[in-house]
Amino acid sequence: MNRRDFLGSAAVASATLAFNGCNESNHVAIDYSKHPKKHDNAAKTVHFNRNKKTVIKLATSWPAHFPIMGTGVEKFAKRIQEISSGSLEIKIYPKNVLVPALAVFDACSSGQIDAFHSGPYYWKGKNSAFSLFSGLPFGFTAEEVNSWMLYGGGLDLWREQYTKYNLHPFLGGNTNIQMGGWFRKPINSLADMQGLKMRIPGLGGEVFSRMGVNPILLPAGEIYTSLERGVIDATEWVGPALDIKMGFYKVAPYYYSGWHEPGSVLELTFNKHIWSKLASEHQAMIEVAASEMNANMATEFHHDNIYALQKLKSLHVTLAKFPDDVTEAGKKALQEVINDLSTQNSDFAKVYASIKIYLTLCKEWSDVSLGYFLNIR
Repeated sequence: MNRRDFLGSAAVASATLAFNGCNESNHVAIDYSKHPKKHDNAAKTVHFNRNKKTVIKLATSWPAHFPIMGTGVEKFAKRIQEISSGSLEIKIYPKNVLVPALAVFDACSSGQIDAFHSGPYYWKGKNSAFSLFSGLPFGFTAEEVNSWMLYGGGLDLWREQYTKYNLHPFLGGNTNIQMGGWFRKPINSLADMQGLKMRIPGLGGEVFSRMGVNPILLPAGEIYTSLERGVIDATEWVGPALDIKMGFYKVAPYYYSGWHEPGSVLELTFNKHIWSKLASEHQAMIEVAASEMNANMATEFHHDNIYALQKLKSLHVTLAKFPDDVTEAGKKALQEVINDLSTQNSDFAKVYASIKIYLTLCKEWSDVSLGYFLNIR
């Protein structure tokens, strides 16, 4: 063997040994049964469901085929059908078909339905802490709230609160950052907000109320007509993708950037008793499909918003930012709302304490990373 052949053979042999040294069992499949894992108090039993079918009755707060939120749940149901080979069916009932849109929480809690898709801030009348699980003005972005939920203890707190109502929630999507709303007249200062009649729910509504606005809750079908007739002066909805379909630009041409819902969580929630009776493989399928829906929905909102914004600009909508005194008044009002609700409700105080710590860390990281990048891009 000449020197060149020897060196070539030695290099191959060394690489092979190195590779095998790093993968001593590369010829053996990994046996996950030997890996340490968490053990639940109750033993998990795997059921094979090929010859039987489980049906879940799921009601939503949206109309049938409602863009992104409604269609997202429909895709979730289809996904479950596929990965379960038909052994698990999610039967969807749009709003008002089985129960009214905002009755899904009580219906699921009592067992009238098995699951629902909606938004946690709709139930703040039952417990003000629930509004925090949807999001917070000047708070988490979609990415940040997912991080808090999944890794910062948020989901555990949410389930701890919901179990009192016999409910078991999952992240069910995110609207991504929402716009500040449509206004019939321009907002030039905080003075222009005084006495303004505006459709706006949740903590955002409470904040706007302390800024002098008169928050009004209206069903979706009444918002446009109310704007057109001057019953209300402004409305927030979601963002360009959904707002353009509502036609608000025709009667309220001033469209403001927002801070009241920077990343609103949607929920996929099950009756806790029903959930506990599901076969473990069906539970796993739901967990996986729900995670997929949660990620896809925020991304779809982003995609549709960027094209809808271009359409709105062609329709001569006036895009604007709230004046500085309005934004500063909003921050001050938010602290007043948080202080009052924390004093009145220990659940709210507990959840907000977790959010405050995590949000502070998020801000520090975002300021030196994404914030810096967006400012120079």
